Amino acid sequence: MQYVWFIWSLIILALWAIIYLSKKGYRKEMLKMSLITMPFGLTEPLFVPEYWMPPSLFHLAERTGFDIESLIFSFAIGGIGTVLYNLIFKKGYIDMPHTERSHQRHKLHIYILFVPAIVFVIFSLFTTLNHIYCGIIAMFFGGLATLYCRPDLKGKIWVGGILFTILYFIYFGSILPFYPQYVELYWNLDNLTHILVLGIPIEELLFAFTFGMYWSGLYEHLYWRKLIKSKEISTN
Repeated sequence: MQYVWFIWSLIILALWAIIYLSKKGYRKEMLKMSLITMPFGLTEPLFVPEYWMPPSLFHLAERTGFDIESLIFSFAIGGIGTVLYNLIFKKGYIDMPHTERSHQRHKLHIYILFVPAIVFVIFSLFTTLNHIYCGIIAMFFGGLATLYCRPDLKGKIWVGGILFTILYFIYFGSILPFYPQYVELYWNLDNLTHILVLGIPIEELLFAFTFGMYWSGLYEHLYWRKLIKSKEISTN
């Protein structure tokens, strides 16, 4: 099972590549957000071995807490999470008019972008929660904060969370028929709820929902973009 995590990360990267190559109109957004997300793979020592301990290339996770697979995984989900809703509902982007940017709620724009980081640090320092729960809570609050600043993204944020959860459920489940003991062997279930959904830890699905919820609206929030129907702007 030494290379399962590596193969798994390549599977999600392959999906990223298929979308990137087949949907020219989303390439810029995918690449930007993937590059922003990729460094979060360097937070893996917060989760190893507290949350899980997967065998990794060159035994890096066991030796250092870091691994190459987390960087690949983070890169891939960043781009996919950004455009998944747009792909399903055929949406494109336009710039937000400056008249809308001057709205009262946007005065907190910069501060709201840092909500997930602030929440994560607070829960990490002042509670004994496993870091996976700190991350889930942080992204959930980040999504709610984005909703305050960008109520026009309400549909994308909630539905984006659901869509990414469905995708992640399929992705995670793809490995279990081949390695049915993988979760029991490498997840630290004694530190978690022990709730499994068809063999998948509930924490993974909560991560998927909150990540999809927050990340689906982050590009628009960060770069002052609005959604528009694809018939009004080409996304191919």
